[in-house]
Amino acid sequence: MRTAPHAPELRAAARHIGRRRFLTVTGAAAALAFAVNLPGTAHAAELDAKKITEDPFTLGVASGDPQPGSVLLWTRLATRPYEPDSGLPRARIPLRWEIAHDSGFSRIARRGSVIAHPEFHHSVHVTVTGLGNDRPYYYRFRAGTWISPTGHTRTAPARSARITELKLAAVSCQAYHDGYFTAYKHLAEEELDAVFHLGDYLYEYAVNAVGGARAYTDRRLPAHFNHETVTLEDYRLRYGLYKSDPDLKAVHAAHPFVLTWDDHETENNYAGDIPENDVPPEEFLLRRAAAYRAYWENQPLRRPQQPDGPDMQLYRRLHFGRLAQFDILDTRQYRSDQAYGDGWQVPGPESEDPARTLTGAAQERWLLDGWKSSRARWNVVPQQVTFAQRRDVPTGTFKLSMDAWDGYPASRERVLAGAAAAGVENLMVLTGDVHVGYGFDLKKDFNDPASRTIGTEIVATSISSGKDGSDKPANWDNLTKANPHLKFYNGRRGYVTVTLGEQQARADFKTVGAVTKPGAPITTAASFVTEAGNPGLKPV
Repeated sequence: MRTAPHAPELRAAARHIGRRRFLTVTGAAAALAFAVNLPGTAHAAELDAKKITEDPFTLGVASGDPQPGSVLLWTRLATRPYEPDSGLPRARIPLRWEIAHDSGFSRIARRGSVIAHPEFHHSVHVTVTGLGNDRPYYYRFRAGTWISPTGHTRTAPARSARITELKLAAVSCQAYHDGYFTAYKHLAEEELDAVFHLGDYLYEYAVNAVGGARAYTDRRLPAHFNHETVTLEDYRLRYGLYKSDPDLKAVHAAHPFVLTWDDHETENNYAGDIPENDVPPEEFLLRRAAAYRAYWENQPLRRPQQPDGPDMQLYRRLHFGRLAQFDILDTRQYRSDQAYGDGWQVPGPESEDPARTLTGAAQERWLLDGWKSSRARWNVVPQQVTFAQRRDVPTGTFKLSMDAWDGYPASRERVLAGAAAAGVENLMVLTGDVHVGYGFDLKKDFNDPASRTIGTEIVATSISSGKDGSDKPANWDNLTKANPHLKFYNGRRGYVTVTLGEQQARADFKTVGAVTKPGAPITTAASFVTEAGNPGLKPV
């Protein structure tokens, strides 16, 4: 990893906070590393938006975290998204926003104004309230004479509402350098209530001049993309690259997103405050703070998720009437270090240590307490890494992934025990990370195939990571034989839609045949249902 040219004052601040200190430090102290770069401190001048001569909405628009009568609207101004300053001066820029009942904006529901601050890279996060429950809306922004693309969003139903159906999509893992985001083009055309992104929205790895596997012939990407992201400027530029993709812009404009991260938004397989590589603590602290800051700036997240330096509370809870409760987890920021040096290892005392945690104690308590008070038909847990046991071979000596819940079995057992104690009957885990589609039955005892099924896990394959993939990866026979609770396994790119109803939930695994060339059609690889009160995946 290259040496990061962080500003001297940021480097000094990180040394004072220390490697472990930021886990318990107050919000004000945690923000120290970026206190020199917050709105208001630099007293930036205001730019007359009418003087903007190029389209500032090149990154499109997005909405997120729908709530009853409320939704979050996002955009980031960038006339030239591949340049460090995005083509804009270091000045405050006034914007106007409006949200309407119709795409022609003849029936305005709410409108207002907001400032795009240079300290937040001219991103804006508008919390709109006073809307109807469970209603579709259209929204847009204005900067001077420029008008953004129109976005479509939807509010959540009232928490007490009895709704009969909710349709969502789960997506993950979109390495730009591994291929086109073709699946998003198809997903933008689906009829959905929300899209859940389960992590690896961005990859820190270098992207060469031809976009890696995209093999561009009509353009050359700037050289500054051809190195690993480390600094705030690096991460900001990389989001400019990703979010200028037309298929990603289309899916954000079509549906509200609910996002959580995994590792690559910061660094591969980091664990809490422990980096993948052997670097000084303050170096990784600065990198994590930079990555978290850029993530916030570029995603439709509400104010409680705004980071304080290297800390950002991303776990949160959403309700969709009495049909579904979503407990969105962060299994990266608070975890114990991977056992046995990470990778696939034979499990043993180190990985099975009951003190190990994937969620951290506070998030675990929050999850279990939330289940105790849940009155939802379905309790859904969108999160990052494979939850079910996943043996690599069907023999007595097997290996498990130390980065997944298999590397933290005591943490998994506490979560499942908490679900049982709370009387959760319809548990569904949504997962990303592994670049394949899985359908698992969750077992009371994974080592006993005859034990009771207590829930389901739906694993969304990648959008592009892993390049084209195949229907049956090389380990397909071993994994399906070693894990009888694995009901579906496919290694193509794509996404999964989940339709929740009063009587059952249906998962449709959708795939594209290629991502190294654009335009592949979408097909449904398999469909399954699980009955309310009778968990277990059954093919349709």
